[in-house]
Amino acid sequence: MAKKFINREISWLSFNERVLQEAMDKSVPILQRLRFLGIFSNNQDEFFRVRVATMRRMAAIWGKEKILLGNKTPKQVLKNIQEIVVQQQKNFEEIYKELIAELESHNVYVIDDKDLTKEQQIFVRKYYEQNIRPVLVPIMLKENDFPELKDKPIYFAVKLSENKGIKPTRYALLDLSTDILPRFVILPPQGKKKFIIILDDIVRFNINDIFSIFNYDNIEAYNIKITRDAEMDLDDDISKSFMEKMSLGLEQRKKGEPVRFVYDGNMPTDLLDFFKKGMQLDDEDNIISGGKYHNFKDFIKFPRIGPKWLENNALPPLQAHYFKHHKSVFNEIRKRDHILHFPYQSFSYFIDMLREAAIDPQVDSIKITLYRVAKKSMVINSLINAARNGKTVIVLIELQARFDEENNIIWSNKLQENGIKVVHGIPGLKVHSKTCLISRRKEETDKLEYFAYVGTGNFQEETAKLYCDEGLFTYDKRITNDIVKVFEFFDKNYKQHIFEHVVLSPFSTRNHFINLIDFEIDQAKNKKRALMIVKMNSLVDKEMIEKLYEASNAGVRIRLIIRGACSLKPGIEGLSENIEVISIIDRFLEHSRIFYFYHGGDDLVYISSADWMVRNLDNRIELTCPVYDKEIKKELKHMLKIQLKDNVKARILDQKQVNSYVRNNKQKVRAQIAYYQFLKRKLKTIEPNE
Repeated sequence: MAKKFINREISWLSFNERVLQEAMDKSVPILQRLRFLGIFSNNQDEFFRVRVATMRRMAAIWGKEKILLGNKTPKQVLKNIQEIVVQQQKNFEEIYKELIAELESHNVYVIDDKDLTKEQQIFVRKYYEQNIRPVLVPIMLKENDFPELKDKPIYFAVKLSENKGIKPTRYALLDLSTDILPRFVILPPQGKKKFIIILDDIVRFNINDIFSIFNYDNIEAYNIKITRDAEMDLDDDISKSFMEKMSLGLEQRKKGEPVRFVYDGNMPTDLLDFFKKGMQLDDEDNIISGGKYHNFKDFIKFPRIGPKWLENNALPPLQAHYFKHHKSVFNEIRKRDHILHFPYQSFSYFIDMLREAAIDPQVDSIKITLYRVAKKSMVINSLINAARNGKTVIVLIELQARFDEENNIIWSNKLQENGIKVVHGIPGLKVHSKTCLISRRKEETDKLEYFAYVGTGNFQEETAKLYCDEGLFTYDKRITNDIVKVFEFFDKNYKQHIFEHVVLSPFSTRNHFINLIDFEIDQAKNKKRALMIVKMNSLVDKEMIEKLYEASNAGVRIRLIIRGACSLKPGIEGLSENIEVISIIDRFLEHSRIFYFYHGGDDLVYISSADWMVRNLDNRIELTCPVYDKEIKKELKHMLKIQLKDNVKARILDQKQVNSYVRNNKQKVRAQIAYYQFLKRKLKTIEPNE
């Protein structure tokens, strides 16, 4: 087993290493490189809150008995994770220092509390008095009465000492309130020079004021951060509603077991020991020495400052090929299926469809599945508007969408307050499909007609600006009739439904893809052309990987584009020599799932909400949709072709996980830019009156 698979967690860390590579890449504009540090940090936070927390639970339950994919026990995986994370942290700190130095060469200075000029000191004191001081609440600590630290804030561990040693040393905790205060403050410019100071350093500069009543000679403040187990243990009390159980679970999450403690490496030993003892951290906890700043995820929102070349060139969303604003979306969908490629094209066309449905007198109902939505959601607003216009609106909102639970509870309540029927998922299964169905009565016959939307990403207009996803609009009865059955299943999931075209997890997705791979295997054994191209976020399901190995041995050519974790080992003689795997990390997040099978020349293409992971195939409601429209098939095949040619941002995934870039002597192809340009050129070829 050890030779055949890569452990999921270790592979995921390799993916995050690719994100860190973007911060190192000098061809990427400096401010974007800083934001990649923020993305890396945010990814790592979630990794510890979920995957490391799960590994710790598994280690506690099974010890050395459980052998994971990759032939490692949970304890071995945890040890391996610690080694990799410590090294990545060192690389991270070096990259950050280099980027700050590079910014200075462009007259942008990130300064700390020790670098302030007299004029800047006056500005910082005034800013502190007006904006920061009112919200800071220091806590004086006692050894036997230690507060519960939350896992999102940035804290200062504070040491108050006296030179003469008359007063006893005291310790304090200070929450920097970054949920209220901006992390970055732009200082007044000096000529061509521009300056930024981080909130932490403004607080450090004024630390004596915060603790002035104690009259200590030395007051030191060091950044610390705690990460907690984010798994939720839901109460099984049948007298409580699911909403109540989720709310209680969210409260308990805030008190989850610590899985990582990061501290400023310059922190005095006595202060560190005091916090470790107070927080009951032992040597087995992930205690990591870090730099001066933590919660680098805030760097995702690093200010736009300095010359324009410090930023990415703008890629404004393109007009959809056939949709026109202020024209009927329904009329266009009746003519042909349409696909939108986000973020290259705007998500607003989907909002247009909802708005049209809300005011069209012939529309009967709107049904939709929501997993994640924006905090200021135009989707939600459109649904509420539809309900106010007398439409039947049914929303299946998944309360267990990790880290969006609170947001979804709020939206669930708001939807119900506006007369919308809300369904809270399916018992025992997360609903992860991204589907919308609109039923409308034809003017001439009064019979129902259906318009469906199937996506690979969430109904979230903000992430649609950053995530590469596909959204299919269809009037094709083969698909819409099945989508009708999908929503009937959501309403009455005790009834058996037969889907003839769409594929639904957990019922048929695994077997459907296995059958398609088996067909390619048969073709290869009969010396016929056999090819499959798969684009996903993650490939970690053992059975599917084994099937790919079988296909490779039969002679099927397999090309994989996997953004994140990949437990498959390509290029091994006698196992996977016909499998090649690349990963593309670039300015947008590759998120779409696209599946292509040559299928004896029939060219089968699917889009899906599902990766090949156990949870997506067996434990969630996921929808995989065939693409029947020839033009859309051609577009998606062209996208896959372009991605496979990428020799700028593509990395080779191999057994050693060194993340080498694809480099060759062919013409430079940067897939995301190339596909944007392809869509732009195509737009010019479409007749204006179409």
